[in-house]
Amino acid sequence: MRALRVLLFIGVILGGLFVAADRVAVNLVEDKAADKIRAGQGLDKAPNVSIKGFPFLTQVAGRNLQEVDADLGGIEAKADGRTLRVDQLSAQFHDVALTSDYMSIESAASATGTARISYADLTKAAGGDVKITYGGEKNGRSQVKISPNLPVLSSLDVTGSLTIVGGNTVRLRADGLPAMCRALPGCETKVRAQTDHDWKLDQLPGNLKLEKVVTKADGISISASGKDVKLPG
Repeated sequence: MRALRVLLFIGVILGGLFVAADRVAVNLVEDKAADKIRAGQGLDKAPNVSIKGFPFLTQVAGRNLQEVDADLGGIEAKADGRTLRVDQLSAQFHDVALTSDYMSIESAASATGTARISYADLTKAAGGDVKITYGGEKNGRSQVKISPNLPVLSSLDVTGSLTIVGGNTVRLRADGLPAMCRALPGCETKVRAQTDHDWKLDQLPGNLKLEKVVTKADGISISASGKDVKLPG
């Protein structure tokens, strides 16, 4: 009985040491991965990286991780001299290969991502005192309400649609203009100069491609995915 208790005690101690070593190892690789993503993406600070699955050391032995999640914080997209801020960008990498030194992540078989843009940032990016707010959805298209800044038509509001173009660009277009604007010479040109924009998001990790944009009451949500994703750095 005493020998059994001793064996159980040793087993508990060894198990605790294994768990401690496992957590130290996973934290080290998370830090290395965060530094690699920060350098590759040109971020101001390292993102929060979380490696899923336990035990970690057995995943390391096979140089393959189940899932790695990264919160990259905010990025910026530029168009026509204006900046569109994406205030939240996160990515989930699946079936992740480690580098030959086991110290950093290299690539992923697949990945998904999400991004969020506030209406305040969308308004700022449009420039010219244009205001953009939530517009709901119509016929499967995510919409916004756009209030251009035109002295002759101070109460003009138009509906605009947000779409994804080329896997890396968020496009905003006015769906149509009221008859009172179309009747005024040059009005449509002036309005569309304020409502129609393309913002290219070229700081997505790996080869993630934008797929869908959805308008919500608190901002727009963008989803992305990719295959055989090469991590930057």
